[in-house]
Amino acid sequence: MTHQLAQLNIARPRDPLDSPRMADFVANLVRINALAEASPGFIWRLQTEQGDATSLRPMGEEILVNMSVWKDVESLNAYVYRSAHAEVMRRRKEWFERLSDTYVVLWWVPAGHRPTLREAELRLTHLRRHGATAEAFTFRQTFPPPDAAE
Repeated sequence: MTHQLAQLNIARPRDPLDSPRMADFVANLVRINALAEASPGFIWRLQTEQGDATSLRPMGEEILVNMSVWKDVESLNAYVYRSAHAEVMRRRKEWFERLSDTYVVLWWVPAGHRPTLREAELRLTHLRRHGATAEAFTFRQTFPPPDAAE
């Protein structure tokens, strides 16, 4: 396999991360990040020396970013929707505002490539402008990796 799946998702917290409303979200970060890293197909995730990406705000002070690389769509899908991560997803309305635009983007990267936040932002913008394409897509409409026919 010469390609791997990159993903970016963004969120706007309802309150600052150090607020009581966000306490359970913050308390689950270490556990959920460890779960991702132990999941089949996990390759890499964006993080600072603190072990998460909550201090990175390339899309504005009010937007959190989460970016990772996985073996394939199936591996990421299993982690997001069929692991303990799903429990946290069910509570997202408690912690995050509903965004009016697309907030998750998937795309293929060459194996070993670690996408930059700028690259991820460009993919999200592409998806918002053009809809799902082989360049930027969603779980609902996926595309095979460029080398799938080989």
